[in-house]
Amino acid sequence: MHDILLNRRDVLASLAAATTLTALPALGALPAATLDFLVVGDWGRDGTSHQREVAAQMGKAAISLGSRCVISVGDNFYEDGVKSTSDPQWRSSFEEIYSAPSLQVPWYVALGNHDYRGVPQAQIDYAKGSMRWRMPSRYYKVAGTDIGAPHVDLFVIDTSPLVHQYRDKVHTAIAENVASQDVPAQLRWLDEQLGQSAAAWKLVIGHHTIYSGGSGHGDTPETKELIEPLLRKHHVQAYFNGHDHDLQHLRRGGVDYVCCGAGSEVRPVGAIEGTRFCAARSGFAAVRSNPETLTLEFRDFTGARIYRSTIPRDSAAVGKAA
Repeated sequence: MHDILLNRRDVLASLAAATTLTALPALGALPAATLDFLVVGDWGRDGTSHQREVAAQMGKAAISLGSRCVISVGDNFYEDGVKSTSDPQWRSSFEEIYSAPSLQVPWYVALGNHDYRGVPQAQIDYAKGSMRWRMPSRYYKVAGTDIGAPHVDLFVIDTSPLVHQYRDKVHTAIAENVASQDVPAQLRWLDEQLGQSAAAWKLVIGHHTIYSGGSGHGDTPETKELIEPLLRKHHVQAYFNGHDHDLQHLRRGGVDYVCCGAGSEVRPVGAIEGTRFCAARSGFAAVRSNPETLTLEFRDFTGARIYRSTIPRDSAAVGKAA
């Protein structure tokens, strides 16, 4: 096992085996093709519930790692999204919180179910006037060639329209917003784009879990039915999500599932089949990739590095060994 856990009493008692985390290589020693980025989700709370502390540590990590972009896995604004491009939450939950110079980089953003309570189009429109907020549509591809890292392609998907309960008026705004979305069209797009990608690493980003030990939501049946088969078919190495408010790394069937829903408040989480790490700890993920390796690291709101693992590139081989 390549996983390294820090010996912290408040992380997860059930994961007791711990060693000292080896520092990542100095930036000067990195190959030119290396891409570092941060991943955070479920964060927009006007700086409360450790959001401000997580943001501060993200700024520090971005400097030390040379992070070139940030990925947000959704639920960007609580409780009810934003209403327009001039909504005050843009400042109180985003611009004034993630204010470190090192975080003034592209943010590739997914929509979450709480964003669907507001006006999802407002988040797309905000990207038109923002230097860093990137959301060209509700689902989209970020080609590695466009970010100076041809070894990795990112596929940001829109998972709320896939979830059946949102169409049953459990929340009127969500039901109205998902009703206009063409789920088969999105699935065709994802299938085609993954099939056309020649990148060494294919990473899919969505809000909802596929597999999860989180106490808030757990597994999502619809994404297991509709998204997981595409991940396996196209040998996607990792799926990054939020929705459950915790940090998790699971591996099932040759796919690594990484939950980064701890950008502010957290809930209890437990180990399930495939769990390699889980913690109810506010924080974020730092990812380092090059054509041969991808390293995942979780850091908490104090800056402590609480977990590190290497994700295999050959997902098919891992699937046979799992």
